[in-house]
Amino acid sequence: MINRVVMVGRMTRDPELRRTGNGAAVTSFTLALNRNYNSADGQQADYISCVVWNKVAENVAQYCAKGSLVGVEGRLRSRSYDNAQGQRVYVTEVVCDSVQFLETRAQRERNQSSMNQGMMNNQYSQPAQPQTDNFQDMQTVELEKDFDNSFNIMEDDIQF
Repeated sequence: MINRVVMVGRMTRDPELRRTGNGAAVTSFTLALNRNYNSADGQQADYISCVVWNKVAENVAQYCAKGSLVGVEGRLRSRSYDNAQGQRVYVTEVVCDSVQFLETRAQRERNQSSMNQGMMNNQYSQPAQPQTDNFQDMQTVELEKDFDNSFNIMEDDIQF
């Protein structure tokens, strides 16, 4: 059987680092994944619970925060437990084998500060005029001029 999940999304809250009884690190977080469509109730994203263990869990908790863009690879797991009220609760989550930091907390802060700095510097400047690139037009004309519509294919050139 195949059970692989690959996702890229933004964290909806800060990752939560906990320790098991024997000291193993476990971090849980939720990823928001944009949909290509709006559902009937207007929801535009799916929210997927993720769990990561050991050293990767510590790194996620240290370097990621709400809004961080991450890529995860792992497997889908479903489990159930009885809550304090005695009700059976079913949980489906992604157990992550790896987490790629596509945009960490520090990168996002640097990007925001440089964007804010740029906005302050350009506050009174005129908007830039769009520039036309004639190179693409010249390149297309050259390609059309050099293009030959005849093909000379030998039977030996066909691979099947």
